[in-house]
Amino acid sequence: MKYFIIAGEASGDLHGANLIKNLKFKDPNAEISAWGGDRMIQQGADIKKHIRDLAFMGFVEVLLNLKTIMRNFRLCKSQIEAFKPDTLILIDYPGFNLRMAKWASEKNIKVIYYISPQIWAWKKLRVNIIRKYVDEMFTILPFEKDFYAQHGVQVHYEGHPLIDAIEEYRSHSTPLDFHSNGKPILALLPGSRKQELKKMLPEMLKASDAFKDTHQIIIGAVSLLPKEIYNTNGHTVTIVTDQTYALLAQAQCAFVTSGTATLETALFRVPLVVCYKANPLSYYIARKLVARNIRFISLVNLIADKEVCRELIQGDLTKDNLVSEMKKLIPPEPGRAAMFAEYDLLYSKLGGAGASARVADQIVEICRS
Repeated sequence: MKYFIIAGEASGDLHGANLIKNLKFKDPNAEISAWGGDRMIQQGADIKKHIRDLAFMGFVEVLLNLKTIMRNFRLCKSQIEAFKPDTLILIDYPGFNLRMAKWASEKNIKVIYYISPQIWAWKKLRVNIIRKYVDEMFTILPFEKDFYAQHGVQVHYEGHPLIDAIEEYRSHSTPLDFHSNGKPILALLPGSRKQELKKMLPEMLKASDAFKDTHQIIIGAVSLLPKEIYNTNGHTVTIVTDQTYALLAQAQCAFVTSGTATLETALFRVPLVVCYKANPLSYYIARKLVARNIRFISLVNLIADKEVCRELIQGDLTKDNLVSEMKKLIPPEPGRAAMFAEYDLLYSKLGGAGASARVADQIVEICRS
């Protein structure tokens, strides 16, 4: 069968790659074209558009890039029509993918959505778009199934695929030596989007100075972004590229930009402080749209439904606050042990290993029916 997959961000590339691996196991004759990244390429997908050209963060940034986004819609539609897939698989990336769902449904293409948009947090009316244009929805967060049920939509929950990705790393990767000279590692994970990195990294670097004598400071960079964006401004740090899991496997603690990386850090059992700062206008608009019952921004806290890790957002993201919160997580501080206990509960909520394989099995069966 023929599958066209659309992933628009680094996390979607990761989950798309694991899905492709399992689709090919279940359907050896699978033909896969996609919008995605290097991980999906490694699994044999024919990438028609790379994610490095797709990640626009925030309302203002989207408006500034509107012509490019509209051009991307036209390009993607033409590529899907030329490929003639048995199904279109959409991975998160809601601003783009929900529009593609509507178009594909009207073209009588089967639409499968893998990794639900966070409509439970904002834009709840999007559930009507999903009900009308998405044939099957696969969610990855435990509370999403109940949310959809309240809105009359039946979805599948098979667990979180990050567990598969991390278990795969632990089983098949050789530990790297980051030359920490006996010092514990403080990891800085400033994100995979240019806009967020420019705002988060300077604050992380200023705070890391307080730990330069006791820790080795290592930035987890990504090759999606140009090297020159990782401007350390004279701070004593090491930069490693596309080695996030190797870094987390050795880190004692971490400053992490809100996003998938917060959950990855927790699953590696690394105590963290969550960082987030956006364009002020984009943040103001977002706060007006977010549901009143949403108290957190990080996946770790959202899944736990309480504050497991401290979130420093907008004006609270300062050097002093970062330093103060990080000191609570360095041995022998009790906050560290308390966070580990919460991580154990988090893991159990996410359904264990095998989510990617279970989703792939169901997708193939859906397409065959």
